[in-house]
Amino acid sequence: MEEARRPLSLAGALPPPLRRPPSSRPPDLVAAAAVVVEEAREVEAGTTNGIDQIGGKVSRAHGAGSADESFWHEQQGKKTRIISLASVNDTDAGGLKRRVLYRGFVSEIFVPYMDPEEEWYFHTFTDAGEYGLGALASQLQRGADCPANAVYMDGYYAGSDGKPVKAEDVICLFERYAGDVAWRHTNGIGLGGLFSEVRPDVTLVVRMVVTVGNYDYTLDSEFKTVGSIKIMVSLSGILEMKAINYTHVDQIREDTHGTLITENTIGVYHDHFVTYHLDLDIDGTRNSFIKNNIVPKRNTGVRATGGAPTPRRSYWTVLYEVAETEAEGQVNINSAPADLLFVNPSKKTKIGNEVGYRLIPTGATAMSLLADDDYPERRASYTKKQVWVTPYNKSEKWASGLYAEQSTGDDNLAAWSKRNRSIKDEDIVLWYTVGLHHVPYQEDFPVMPTISGALEVRPSNFFERNPLIRTKPPENSPNCSCSIGGSA
Repeated sequence: MEEARRPLSLAGALPPPLRRPPSSRPPDLVAAAAVVVEEAREVEAGTTNGIDQIGGKVSRAHGAGSADESFWHEQQGKKTRIISLASVNDTDAGGLKRRVLYRGFVSEIFVPYMDPEEEWYFHTFTDAGEYGLGALASQLQRGADCPANAVYMDGYYAGSDGKPVKAEDVICLFERYAGDVAWRHTNGIGLGGLFSEVRPDVTLVVRMVVTVGNYDYTLDSEFKTVGSIKIMVSLSGILEMKAINYTHVDQIREDTHGTLITENTIGVYHDHFVTYHLDLDIDGTRNSFIKNNIVPKRNTGVRATGGAPTPRRSYWTVLYEVAETEAEGQVNINSAPADLLFVNPSKKTKIGNEVGYRLIPTGATAMSLLADDDYPERRASYTKKQVWVTPYNKSEKWASGLYAEQSTGDDNLAAWSKRNRSIKDEDIVLWYTVGLHHVPYQEDFPVMPTISGALEVRPSNFFERNPLIRTKPPENSPNCSCSIGGSA
């Protein structure tokens, strides 16, 4: 049994104290709370992805003893919120429950500042490894951190004596009505005149806020009705600043390693690298990593070489590449266009495509610019690429290793990948880093407006067709050409 092979650890195992010695980082660290979300995607009449649509309104019962919806939560002895056992219930396949994500969480947050002076050079933080994200979860402010329809949950972390401490309202769940469209089309061809079909998009969001010193990280996991999972981090808080003699930019004649954001105050340049550990199980545990490289071509005019005898001069096509080893699973997503997919080679659609999910970066794709021999970069050398794919190993959870503060770079994600293990048709893990180079501006003072970065994993040949095609339209929709309960 898969759950027996990798059991979820429960809160009964006591994590270490909040303020532990620099070299004490056990595999399972403190968690303020962990959420296990299991999302069902039901496309029966009037129901879409477990969201009951009645009269154009959407309702979903949330967790904690409610059985009206296919998601649930439990506490785990982890250092941050865990999203686990995310599945879809495919009614086009006879109601088969199909796994997508076994476990996903923030593995590390690396924040190096760019001032080499004596007072600043050591400001290179590994927030998860040095402090623990779960233990620093903030109590959510009702009606502000989450919308009015949110449900709140408590969590627990280990106190300095090792005993569980209750943290109230550290996680919220809510449905997001952002005015987005799930799908639409206006048809103007034919004798019937114009008619449109539109379906609104409603998503389920699990949110947690972590405050590490001066920065606040809002961590969202968003489950979409199309079957995709969007993972977002939003940054706010207060800049790290230093005093300076200058009161106007015209006075500056040197590199101040930051921006003059108000009189006598520099906001120091820095980076944020938020690394996620996503143990994908796409319709099973044996998956492969695919790069669909998008390659421009010249039209040769000869069909034997892919061309055609037409006036077109150029086009692009896709070259399918299977990553065999970890070295081939490292990707700089800014280098060349490609679709990055995780497929199950043993599962295919009716027309023969491998079922899979694809990775969609959503902004914030910066990489580290530090020199490879710089001590902070040695600790966080995995920030040179956004994507790493490794075989599952239960000891490889934290990208910066077990001893982040005293690390010399020999126990982190980049070091593990030097073994160049096989990742083809294996139980594999996606490590993805959301990266931002932060150049401060005056608007960031005194409190910084939120900026965000995200990634999404989206079905790609996972279903036989658009899973939302039979979704009931809003009650006030003037057109409806779909047969809600039948084939479209």
